Amino acid sequence: SGLWIGLTLISLSVFCQQTIRWCTVSEPEQKKCQDMSQAFSKVSIRPSISCTKSPAVQDCIQKLQKKEVDALSMSGSEIYNAMKTATFKMAASESKNDTSSYYAVAVVKKSNSAININNLKGKKSCHTGKGRTAGWTMPLGYLIDQGFMSVMGCDIPKGVANFFSASCIPGANEAGDPESLCQLCKGDGNGQHKCEMSEQEMYYSYEGAFRYNRVLEDYFTFNMGHNVLLLNNPPMNHLKEGSLFIRMTIISKSDFSMFSSASYGGGNLLFSDLTTKFEVVEADDPVRWMSTNYYNVRKAMDCTPQDIPSAIRWCVLSSGEQQKCADMGAAFKSKSLTPTVSCIHGTSLADCMAKIKNNEADAMTLDGGYIYTAGKNYGLVPAAAESYTGERDGSSYYAVAVVKRSNTGIRSLDDLRNGRSCHTGYGRTAGWNVPASALIERGLISPKDCQVPQAVGGFFEKSCVPGANQNGFPKNLCDLCVGDDSGQNKCEKGKDRYDGYDGAFRCLASGDGDVAFVKHSTVFQNTDGHSTESWAAGLVSTDFQLLCSQGTKAEVSQYRLCNLARVPSHAVMVRPETNIHAIYGLLDRAQTHFSSDTGSGFKMFDSQGYEGTDLIFKDSTVRIIGVGDKKTYQEWLGQDYMNSVEDLEPVSSSHTLSRTLNHLIITSLPLFLSLLFNSFDCGLVKSQFVASD
Repeated sequence: SGLWIGLTLISLSVFCQQTIRWCTVSEPEQKKCQDMSQAFSKVSIRPSISCTKSPAVQDCIQKLQKKEVDALSMSGSEIYNAMKTATFKMAASESKNDTSSYYAVAVVKKSNSAININNLKGKKSCHTGKGRTAGWTMPLGYLIDQGFMSVMGCDIPKGVANFFSASCIPGANEAGDPESLCQLCKGDGNGQHKCEMSEQEMYYSYEGAFRYNRVLEDYFTFNMGHNVLLLNNPPMNHLKEGSLFIRMTIISKSDFSMFSSASYGGGNLLFSDLTTKFEVVEADDPVRWMSTNYYNVRKAMDCTPQDIPSAIRWCVLSSGEQQKCADMGAAFKSKSLTPTVSCIHGTSLADCMAKIKNNEADAMTLDGGYIYTAGKNYGLVPAAAESYTGERDGSSYYAVAVVKRSNTGIRSLDDLRNGRSCHTGYGRTAGWNVPASALIERGLISPKDCQVPQAVGGFFEKSCVPGANQNGFPKNLCDLCVGDDSGQNKCEKGKDRYDGYDGAFRCLASGDGDVAFVKHSTVFQNTDGHSTESWAAGLVSTDFQLLCSQGTKAEVSQYRLCNLARVPSHAVMVRPETNIHAIYGLLDRAQTHFSSDTGSGFKMFDSQGYEGTDLIFKDSTVRIIGVGDKKTYQEWLGQDYMNSVEDLEPVSSSHTLSRTLNHLIITSLPLFLSLLFNSFDCGLVKSQFVASD
């Protein structure tokens, strides 16, 4: 049911040895190996071959690790499993018709052409059989790995049942398997043998699944054929390797057939019977050889309940977040979601990152700037992310400048001089760093000695920048702030009514400000009846416009073209050894119960009722999504973002700074300057950078 893929492990300086000790795993394979040794000797192929029999592949791997044998053939699945305990390098690969791979594909009728990989959820599926490579492991592993399908607690059958409305998966009739996995199976047509993994089930195997297909899946590439790998050794001379395997192929055309097992009473002995020749591999690393795609797909399916912790310890930073986290844990428990959630209090973002790295906590949600820090300095990786549109492509947001349509005197950022500005908070990405950098880019402000607050305060007449109530900062940065409902805590971050996205937009909508620096979805969330807040009653989205970085204006719906910067969304960061699919599986199942902002129960994406906003998750989050291919902090942030950050780090001279600026003029100067603010002690207090932006 699997693909026949193999490997040969070779010990140190094997091509300098007089004899290669080949490990076999059965009596027929031992006999074929001995015949191969004699055939090599007849035509003077060196080094010679000797054969050592072991009871199983794992025993051969152990012998190779101990340098008791030199070479071994294995299947692709065995290669993947061997990587967990052994270290080796690839040397050569078998090939059939000039290819060492084939495709696991999904087929759909032309009449169902509207079905695609993005809308598979809720469809009906046909599989060759439970546990089979092309019909189970590869398609389901792909769907899990890419975040299309979630699996809670490593219960893959249940995850499949939650994803497809009905299926025929022969063999999925074991204890605990959901009934829907066999719902479409027919048995032998007489009511017998339904869902059995045998030919008596008419939908079993490749032909059976093809008889009844309703679903289109993507295709998956992975290698097939036996391969030669090296034990953790210095790189060998591949001309030498290639010469040996070419000579081995020549021998197969003589009286000894390397690629046939018929005369030994078995199949695929030493090498696959389908092989026609050997090829020298381009990559000696097993993961590169099998492709990252194949490796990740296999890893996504390589999960048992024992592989995940009983509880996820979420690191929180405030009393409001602590309370929401505790309620989240109780809510998840009420729905029997696993793992359970407990809460760990951290003194700062850096403290939480360190706690996760040191296995004192497990997860926290971070914004782009801190994702970089968490990845580079603490080795953390993204496990899930926020989407602000509900779609998979909603894993980023746009920092925008919003003005009232009626304010015809403001046509560009230039017209904001001596105006009134509303910001989400001091040090926040969309509300402070990006707009400040945009003003610098256009030459509207020129901070001296990195005194950005002073420069911004000199540009605007009045502002509300919650958190800017610090010694040495211009007083007018807090002039527009109004405090809490009792008039207290004016300009306090997290407490002022004009704090955060909604607060900054409220500042604009109420008439106190001329411009609000928020994210692109803020306008839509507070207009056209989408908000229950009294201050937002009657607000219409078409009454507002965006100021573009190019010096023009646009409708609020045109944020993709008119914005100040594109920012990667927040991601849940964990240790690299954490099973990210278990994290996403938990959060995805949880959001089926708690994603709504209405009702009286727990709300994952709403912080009303707690002290603060954007607690644990952004309040503007629509849903949690999987990270897909973006499994490292570099991949999540994107190349432009990474280029900006990395070019900042070596800045130690005017020459390097000039090179950095020249590069970022081409890429994203607002983003660069935003990051610059957080990379130097330039008047910006890095500890004040709020992770919820």
